[in-house]
Amino acid sequence: MNILVWHVHGSWLTAFVRGPHTYLVPVTEDRGPDGLGRAVTWDWPPTVRELTPRQLRDHAVDLMVLQRPHEPGLALRWTGRRPGVDVPAVYVEHNSPDASPERQLHPLAGQSAIPVVHVTHFNRLMWDNGRAPAEVVEHGIVDPGPLWTGTERRAAVVVNEPVRRGRTTGTDLLPRFARSAPLDVFGMSTEGLAGHLGLPPERCRTRDLPQYELHREMARCRLYLHPVRWTSLGLSLLEAMFLGMPVVALDTTEIREAVPDGAGVVSNRLDVLEDAVREFLAEPEHARRTGEAARASVQARYGERRFLDDWERLIKEVTR
Repeated sequence: MNILVWHVHGSWLTAFVRGPHTYLVPVTEDRGPDGLGRAVTWDWPPTVRELTPRQLRDHAVDLMVLQRPHEPGLALRWTGRRPGVDVPAVYVEHNSPDASPERQLHPLAGQSAIPVVHVTHFNRLMWDNGRAPAEVVEHGIVDPGPLWTGTERRAAVVVNEPVRRGRTTGTDLLPRFARSAPLDVFGMSTEGLAGHLGLPPERCRTRDLPQYELHREMARCRLYLHPVRWTSLGLSLLEAMFLGMPVVALDTTEIREAVPDGAGVVSNRLDVLEDAVREFLAEPEHARRTGEAARASVQARYGERRFLDDWERLIKEVTR
């Protein structure tokens, strides 16, 4: 099939485009948010093709995969075809509701032609999907391999725009955790974070790295810390588990489902999480065993093969 899909969420799309189809990714001259084209920092197969809006109008499209509220209108303008009417379509919802934890109406709630595909069961439960058919296809991760060494007695944190997002991503909690372990904070727009939090630079190092470097540098840290209060299940958490890292995380949204007993420490008690951070730093063998359990559990539930099989079943259902 020819599947039209915008480059919105690079980590998710990296797994999605490893399926057996041709993936048409819009590209514009400025490579702006609606036309990023092929990824630069992820490894995508040659079946991912860049097409301009003009080329899309004359190109066969068998399925549209939408991910943002304005994309149904954008797809109509660029292809001349109505998603869910002229061409089968699905809408992938990557996020938890942000305006209300249980009463927010989904942007596609008023129609029934385009299924809303959530990436976690928590998200499907919390969004008000209205008349839209609601499905769940849990995340799939391209396995980076068991790269963990834990040679650095530091905690890795991955978050984009931590200053702007603040309490949502638990940025305000980082000074407290920095008392238990020095932090390596990876992600976009992390520069100046230590100064913003009033921390010495050595207690809060920041770096924005391409994914292939990110995994290697994360894996040098003794543990992965996930202080996020309210987002969808973070792919960085799952990637850390694939690396073989022990994880310490707040017990929010879908985290409890993703991190079973023995794979890390999950709690909303900060003292429990701080104790866990200190214990992993002090006991590398305990960290190694916990990381191995984390890797085994995440391989079983969030593997690439299961993800692609689930999507194939849904694609066949939507396009038959």
